[in-house]
Amino acid sequence: MLFVKRLLPVLLLSAVAAMAQGVSADFSAPAADTDSKPVVRPKSFDQTAIDKTVNPCEDFYQYACGNWRKNNPIPGDQSRWGRFNELAEYNRQILHDILEKDSHMKAKRTPVEQKVGDLYGSCMDEATVNAKGAAPLKPYLARIAAITSKDQVIDTIGYLQSQGVGVGFFQFGAAPDLHNASQLIANVAQAGLGLPDRDYYLLDDAKSKETRQKYQEHMVRMFVLVGDDQATAEKEAAAVMSIESRLAKATTERVKMRDPKTRDHKMKLAELEALAPNFKFDRFFVAIGSPAFTEINVVPPDFFKQVNGVIDAVSVDDWKSYLRWQTTRGAAPWLSDPFVQENFQFAKFLSGAKELPARWKRCVQLTDQSLGEALGQEYVRKTFGANDKQRMLKMVQALESSLGQDIQDIPWMTPETKKMAAAKLAAIANKIGYPDNWRDYSTVVVKPGDLLGSIRSASAFERHRNLNKIGKPLDKSEWGMTPPTVNAYYNAAENNINFPAGILQPPFFDKTEDEAVNFGGIGVVIGHELTHGFDDQGSKFDGSGNLTNWWTDADRKEFDKRATCVADEYSGFVAVDDVHLNGRLTLGENTADNGGLHISLMALHQAMASDPSIGKTKEGFTPEQRFFLGFAQVWCQNATPESSRLLAKTDPHSPGEYRTNGTLQNSEDFAKAFGCKAGQKMVSANACHVW
Repeated sequence: MLFVKRLLPVLLLSAVAAMAQGVSADFSAPAADTDSKPVVRPKSFDQTAIDKTVNPCEDFYQYACGNWRKNNPIPGDQSRWGRFNELAEYNRQILHDILEKDSHMKAKRTPVEQKVGDLYGSCMDEATVNAKGAAPLKPYLARIAAITSKDQVIDTIGYLQSQGVGVGFFQFGAAPDLHNASQLIANVAQAGLGLPDRDYYLLDDAKSKETRQKYQEHMVRMFVLVGDDQATAEKEAAAVMSIESRLAKATTERVKMRDPKTRDHKMKLAELEALAPNFKFDRFFVAIGSPAFTEINVVPPDFFKQVNGVIDAVSVDDWKSYLRWQTTRGAAPWLSDPFVQENFQFAKFLSGAKELPARWKRCVQLTDQSLGEALGQEYVRKTFGANDKQRMLKMVQALESSLGQDIQDIPWMTPETKKMAAAKLAAIANKIGYPDNWRDYSTVVVKPGDLLGSIRSASAFERHRNLNKIGKPLDKSEWGMTPPTVNAYYNAAENNINFPAGILQPPFFDKTEDEAVNFGGIGVVIGHELTHGFDDQGSKFDGSGNLTNWWTDADRKEFDKRATCVADEYSGFVAVDDVHLNGRLTLGENTADNGGLHISLMALHQAMASDPSIGKTKEGFTPEQRFFLGFAQVWCQNATPESSRLLAKTDPHSPGEYRTNGTLQNSEDFAKAFGCKAGQKMVSANACHVW
């Protein structure tokens, strides 16, 4: 399990889309439309977004974004709509144009163009997909139907996973050794739930009960679609619900899973087999095609102890129902229209989106997810040049310099710990835009007219690519996101920050805008990712990516006191209705937001000192005011109540309103820039500062 901190959750078409792929996506099939309306490139600094009827010292988010929010209602195929979504939609249009060309041009295509074009074309061939109905599932369901013993349950989980099918009640793959990050070892982790979080199974409030009921009814309808009669479908759905409820009881909750110590349990393979003998790991590793190994990290051991008894207690027939459900659920977005529509209805309940994205959007997203570094090559050629990369590198260097100065200026940290922090900062590497070496997908079989088979081939390729890393050195040149992705991340094991080309555009990064706006946009993003290396969990890893304590006891105590201030502050914010944010779940991201804003403003001031022209007032705003407006307008957003409730339970990121106001109310520089006074809402009486 990699410890990776993103700027925001992995962006799909919507939170609905996050349910529709089983693992995480949702789609339906309206009329097959290949035409799309042109998407306007987002603006970086938008005067028309500002609601000047609002006092910026009372609610800066509404001041900076009020008119934008009023004029940008949530599209029907989305559960939330913000500036990230605007840019993702713009990028999606670029990818759409690329894929339309690649899918229709049959002659003189490169191997890359042929592969991405044929996958996209197969997805867009809705008539063929509909004609096949549930037939693409039959080989997988037949394999499950042939199971007669618990041993064969384990064998089948391993086999199906090797074929790219997301089944089973645990995850297995390669991950960096937490104490020797240069080496990849085997890693096994808790998994197996169909609902977004364990609490949906365990809580007895009205909403949780309703969700469980809707989920079980959804399973019944899906089982009927694969051929069960009503009574059998109801029996199977009840069995799945019982199994997942047992798994939920054994599952360690999200806040505890943030702590690397919860994920740090390396043991001999023989110890794992003794810990959970009913998992029959020896059979599983053969079935999935794992290379040989002797040590494995177990995340967390208690889950496997508890589920060991569940394996024995549940009948073979019920395990078969569980595997049938996972196989069907994961394939549903790529089957015929009845499956897609049923899949969407439950996703709609969870997220509040009103309609499915157009088919071309789903097919673009599928191609990006399945063959991202193939499609990304064409995207980069169209959007990201060498000059863009050089300007971004310059900004990264400016932010690193600011963080280095900030570390030295911290009054509560001893010289001993500052020395270690500075060494870690100096070791941080950065990756900008796209990989130096593109992934080779030549072994992926994309067959026109066989959508699910092509998807499974791509998934199996990634499965085996990961397994083959076990026992090998860590390759820090690999990317965890595709080039068109509107996101960024910090990787603790690699101690690097990563910025795909997709986010290096307006409203984050605009070569036509002034430095103040860019430092408020992409500058804060850079600062955010750098600060992740020093947040409540990232700070437990050293400059080599190893889990180790480089703090004095006194400094760690001071750090934890300041982190608790941030956690308590954000726990006071209301996401929707009576649902508060979980300040401990969002602590790392909130710490990164606050630190990123602070060091990016430092970098802007350093730039102003060396170039007086940057310090000029423009369009009626000082550079500092433009900086804070540029920052806030990145987070302009509208969201459905359903998605706000869902994300408050599952997302380590705060919603846009609190990523803005929660951060700025802690900033003395913000108060100074807008003349805010004590007692006003944007001036915290108990401001929190970590970095």
